[in-house]
Amino acid sequence: MSLPKIEPGMQPSEFLCENRKTTCDAFLDGRLTVCQPARGPRAAIDALFLAAAVPAVAGKAQRVLEAGAATGVASLALCRRVGDVRATGVELQSTLVELARKNAALNAMEDRLRFIEADVTLPWKQLEAEGLERESFEHVAANPPYYETGTVRERAHGGTATAYSFGSDQLEKWLRFLTTVLAPRGTVTLVNRADALATLLNLLDGRFGALTVFPLFPAEGSTASRVLVQGIKGSRAPLRVLRGLVLHTANGDYTSEANAVLRDAQALELNGS
Repeated sequence: MSLPKIEPGMQPSEFLCENRKTTCDAFLDGRLTVCQPARGPRAAIDALFLAAAVPAVAGKAQRVLEAGAATGVASLALCRRVGDVRATGVELQSTLVELARKNAALNAMEDRLRFIEADVTLPWKQLEAEGLERESFEHVAANPPYYETGTVRERAHGGTATAYSFGSDQLEKWLRFLTTVLAPRGTVTLVNRADALATLLNLLDGRFGALTVFPLFPAEGSTASRVLVQGIKGSRAPLRVLRGLVLHTANGDYTSEANAVLRDAQALELNGS
């Protein structure tokens, strides 16, 4: 996909590629403009909740890495919320990396947000050649692929299948990468399907402690559809399960708590909930 050069003062509509291969969408109540594929992996609310839960704070210029960054929505949202954070997104698909870099420029974040094209499951020597360093980030975050290859119908768009499905050992490799790149006592934050929680906790065990589980419920009285999981590298503190957050009211609108994240760019403080 060939993308136009970004010039100062250009409007979002001017970033559309030929044949309408991308769309430009507003996030965080217009605080972000994001170009993403019209077909294929597109950002949903998971990315915004992931960004809101990363416990980076202003005034420390902390370094944050996002694995599987796609078009960069989570990293962009984090950089918008925390004005001096330094973020690195790692993404396998070259088309998405190109879009993510354009999005960083579009939102005037090139000076503190970079995107690397790499497979996080590669050996470390290859990852180091891409500019990644062991134990060099205070926080890491990921929205790992949701479905094991072969357990769901493959989608028609190859990029979507790559983004959402993984081999039997891929999730463990993702977590091994996140553990290696994270500094001691740093935090990991993940968002995933609620029915994947047992697998996540099993893989995190021995690497992270002070694990916190924060469920996201589609509506009052429903079972959780997604969970946020956060932990501290090297901690031995026990697991906590928080009350979580309800996303929708009875009439289908977002709750005020959900809108605080999705529209107002507020932090979701798992460590103090």
